[in-house]
Amino acid sequence: MHYFVDIDPVAFSIGPVAVHWYGIMYLIAFAAFWFLGERRRRLGRLPVGPTAFSDLAFYGMIGVIVGGRVGYMLFYDTVSLIAHPLSLFRIWEGGMSFHGGLLGVLVAMWLWARRNGLHFFDVIDFVAPLVPIGLGMGRLGNFIGGELWGRHADVSWGMIFPRAIETAGHSIEQLKAMAAAGQLDHEARHPSQLYQMALEGFVLFCVLYAVSMKPRRRYLVSGLFALLYGLFRFAVEFVREPDQQLGYLAWGWLTMGQVLSLPLVVLGLVLILMSRRAPILSPRIVEDPPKDAR
Repeated sequence: MHYFVDIDPVAFSIGPVAVHWYGIMYLIAFAAFWFLGERRRRLGRLPVGPTAFSDLAFYGMIGVIVGGRVGYMLFYDTVSLIAHPLSLFRIWEGGMSFHGGLLGVLVAMWLWARRNGLHFFDVIDFVAPLVPIGLGMGRLGNFIGGELWGRHADVSWGMIFPRAIETAGHSIEQLKAMAAAGQLDHEARHPSQLYQMALEGFVLFCVLYAVSMKPRRRYLVSGLFALLYGLFRFAVEFVREPDQQLGYLAWGWLTMGQVLSLPLVVLGLVLILMSRRAPILSPRIVEDPPKDAR
């Protein structure tokens, strides 16, 4: 029997306030970014004090949210954006793009690096290992919400996502009963959200964090991030259902996610090649001066 994905998107409620799992995933992502980033800062992986690092975290948060939303509307729902420009601000309706979020973070990091007099790629090399945890939590949030499911799959671990089914007026309880009776086995799909959580979250984090904690050349960590994410995303797109409003772009299999991932693969290879002639970065610990010395 295939697992029927029906998880309450509300984790808990406090009076009239409902706390959603997806919001909790974002909080975990930002908390992990802060905790691991501060730990690496104290080890000298970014030569700034805690105040500047706090600004970096704030810049990154704004970059993710603004870039993710703008990127989704531009890349995946341009028709709605043109017809209803104010839909850009309807974030409660969902719709975030990783590639848009990445561009947003790059712009934010460029502004922060310029303000603090640091090399742009030294900042990106520092931030890159902190990103996969957020990616993994985001994909787990997608799974809990029963969205961004995979394509139909004849595999034992295939799962049934009720939002992907033409319900024909059946209630969720009726669909559960039908799934238990094996009547919905043909609706089983790849849990592509979990594939992405494993690859873009766990594997990518382990590789980048291990490399970044050793003496390494500038551009290397950024290059590995772009290359591995691009490859992982391109591969998973073969079992992920394309966005309904776009479908396949060409040849009956090419998706927008794959098109947007190819430049990352190329960029990653270029940065890795550039790193071969780049300087090896040495840790340098910096702390804020005492308040009475400012």
